[in-house]
Amino acid sequence: MKVWLNGTLVDEAQATVSVLDHGLLYGDGVFEGIRVYGGRIFQCDAHIDRLFASAKFIRLPIPFTRQELVDGMYAALNANGRTDAYIRLVVTRGPGNLGLSPFKCSQPNTIIIADTIALYPQEMYRDGMEVIIAKTVRTSPRMVPPRAKTLNYLNNILAKIEAIDAGTAEAIMLNEHGEVAECTGDNIFIIEKGRLVTPPDEAGILCGITRGVVLDIAQGMGIPVAKESILPARLYAADECFLTGSAAEIIPVTKIDAHLIGAGKVGAMTMKLHEAFHAMIKSH
Repeated sequence: MKVWLNGTLVDEAQATVSVLDHGLLYGDGVFEGIRVYGGRIFQCDAHIDRLFASAKFIRLPIPFTRQELVDGMYAALNANGRTDAYIRLVVTRGPGNLGLSPFKCSQPNTIIIADTIALYPQEMYRDGMEVIIAKTVRTSPRMVPPRAKTLNYLNNILAKIEAIDAGTAEAIMLNEHGEVAECTGDNIFIIEKGRLVTPPDEAGILCGITRGVVLDIAQGMGIPVAKESILPARLYAADECFLTGSAAEIIPVTKIDAHLIGAGKVGAMTMKLHEAFHAMIKSH
């Protein structure tokens, strides 16, 4: 595999960074996970905008222009012969010393990996997935604002470990107020009496690109949508539930903890939104 590293395509084995890179030492950096369908980068502008916004928030200068990064993504795709792919675009703080100060780092590292991803097995998209509510509380937005998509994912990883220990593929994370925030790597939606509901931005979530697309699709289909506080009891009582993310796309949830969602089968509205999402992908 070829990797785009700081403007040059190199073999995967040569795509290395210093052990003193603050991305490795402290999780100091930003990233985007981006889908490619039919040779076209999905929601490219939205992902690039969020990358630069995240970098600005942590005061990380990106040493390339937006267009140079887009060109780099296509170069990585072409070098690997990919037309349907998953891109990981990463900017680290770069090498520095063993202190926390980011201002002693010499130069950020920019990495583009164009590969494939299968986050969940295919049968979960057909039959639905089981998830748990994690005991790990989502990091408060008063501590680290979730709108910055940084390399520090330890909070999410701890909840993911809980899910794996429970024999499930994903975990729902509650915020400090006991409200539903998001999953370890996905946003969450429920359907109640024909309404599509997702936690509000201020619940401590990363406002996902796919989440925004699904909200737009639903509104275009005439489905009432709302961003509202959701407590666990409301999750358990939902008619349908599904998760969204760039890697996950749209995946149905049919069981949360010991509670079947709806009839324990993939719901009709979830299927309609899934079909509309994939129709949009084919036409984009």
